[in-house]
Amino acid sequence: MPPMLPTLPNSGKPSAARAPPPWDTVTASLVTVVDAWGYTVDVRPVDRARLLRARIATSLAFLLFGTALGAWTSRIPAVKERLGLSDGRLSFALLAFAAGCIVGMSVLGRLSDRFGSDRVMVPTALGEGVLLIPAAFAPNLVTLCLVLFVFGTVHGTLNIAMNANATEVQRAWGAPIMSSFHAVYSIGGFLGAVAGGLFARADLGPGPTFTGVGAAVVVLALWVTWWRLPAAAAAPAEAPAATPGADRRPVRSLALVFLGVLAMFALVGEGAAADWSAVYVRDNLHSSAGFATYAFAAFSIAMTVARLCGDWLTRRLGPVLLMRISGVLAAAGLGTALLVAEPVAGVIGFAFLGGGMACAAPQIYSAAGNRDPARAGRALSLVVTIAYLGFVLGPILIGAASTVVGLPVALGIPVVLALVMSAAAGALRPKPEPAARTQSSDPVPAHLADES
Repeated sequence: MPPMLPTLPNSGKPSAARAPPPWDTVTASLVTVVDAWGYTVDVRPVDRARLLRARIATSLAFLLFGTALGAWTSRIPAVKERLGLSDGRLSFALLAFAAGCIVGMSVLGRLSDRFGSDRVMVPTALGEGVLLIPAAFAPNLVTLCLVLFVFGTVHGTLNIAMNANATEVQRAWGAPIMSSFHAVYSIGGFLGAVAGGLFARADLGPGPTFTGVGAAVVVLALWVTWWRLPAAAAAPAEAPAATPGADRRPVRSLALVFLGVLAMFALVGEGAAADWSAVYVRDNLHSSAGFATYAFAAFSIAMTVARLCGDWLTRRLGPVLLMRISGVLAAAGLGTALLVAEPVAGVIGFAFLGGGMACAAPQIYSAAGNRDPARAGRALSLVVTIAYLGFVLGPILIGAASTVVGLPVALGIPVVLALVMSAAAGALRPKPEPAARTQSSDPVPAHLADES
């Protein structure tokens, strides 16, 4: 039997029967589907519906995050052409965006602990849509760099806030669901890129593209605001409620740094696929330019599909075994493809790399956020910042190595890192609970007891 929920005080007068909100019918149907899939949450059906809405809200944050980024990256050539930038001058703008992301993740991301992840996630989600637009209208390179730095700062802060909120929703949900959030992010990136391509095909510039996508992102952010789960609602029962600014100690531990390094290894593989997969298949395996694009497409599709299955796999295998298998799968797939050296093998090899690396970042971020729930924002700030360095610097390292040993050998770097990640998967093992809690003693988060 689920525990009884506390009742809210009233004026003592009998309340008139209220019609349920129109969205309750939708969420009740979704709850039925979720229960059928084995994702049952141990609270009353009405509270399960509210928690499901919270999960949808966090998923929408991941969706808009990926959509905005996909739209921006797909129209970089158009922004470059509009301002008449050379490749070298464009790199300054891209560096400004990357620097903003690092500032947002490493400095502002920790605000999630002080104010609550949801209170940081909501304004940065709105800013994600609004601040995407000015990049299309920057009159010169200096202005573009300033705009992208601010956009990157908001983007990096949202990255931490939404991952922190995802760990809180997962904690309240009572089952692994982190991979599904990252799958939605991958879908968002695909949708953003498709939207950018459609605007480009219609011969519309980055202005209409970013305005249209930005408006859609703002609408999604408003939905997030409506259905979000406040951070306090997912706090463990035995933990005292955190007060704003109560604990500002920096989060520094070898365990968290090590988790960040493992995430960095995973993102080296993602960066390698994004920057070098098509180049390798076209130039080293002598395929056509069109066929070469299938390499990154196969990587992206495999990663999305694997992330959609990641929560199911985590429940069956546990995070440690899943990480070990994932690392071996990625290394064996890409490593074999590099040895075979055929275009089709190259595409399949990058698909294996995507499938193998898909669950790495979600599992690592979940482990980092759960080590100290009261300071999950600062823990994720450290881990995600280290990981992002792998995405930025990994392709540069592979490019530098390729000038010495050739690209096929240089692409062995993510293969080796995947094996190291697999061997070190024990770092994801959760800390033992101080005392086992029975289901009957688990209280329902207070937020879920509130009437709509």
